[in-house]
Amino acid sequence: MKRHKKRKPMAEINVVPYIDVMLVLLIIFMITAPLVTAGVKVDLPSADAEPMSTDDEPPLVASIDKSGNYYLSVGDSRDKSLTEDELIDLIKAQQALKPNTQIVVNGDRDVAYGRVIRLMVLLQENAGMQSIGLMTEPLEDN
Repeated sequence: MKRHKKRKPMAEINVVPYIDVMLVLLIIFMITAPLVTAGVKVDLPSADAEPMSTDDEPPLVASIDKSGNYYLSVGDSRDKSLTEDELIDLIKAQQALKPNTQIVVNGDRDVAYGRVIRLMVLLQENAGMQSIGLMTEPLEDN
């Protein structure tokens, strides 16, 4: 009588743990994505302008809302209204870390023109910024 060898079953990959990991990562990304884009809500004016180069480091964004409050897109100050002195101190600290940092002004379309100019003067004279850009929304084709 011949003895038959028992065949070992082929090894199978259990994909259930991989699916669990992917679902956890998906949930994490769904929760954190809205937090990354959080910022100050301003209604930008529209203009036909050249977009900034994507090769450069992202610029600092100094925002002014329609109430005239200042904000800066750095650290914990993104959603916190800043005084003029706090704004200047934060920009100077950022320049010390990254000397070639660019800055753009994100002004609400309903804010008084003089308030935007005041912010630009603060950035040039007190914070030492030489080149300041203005953010706009692209023109809508009708």
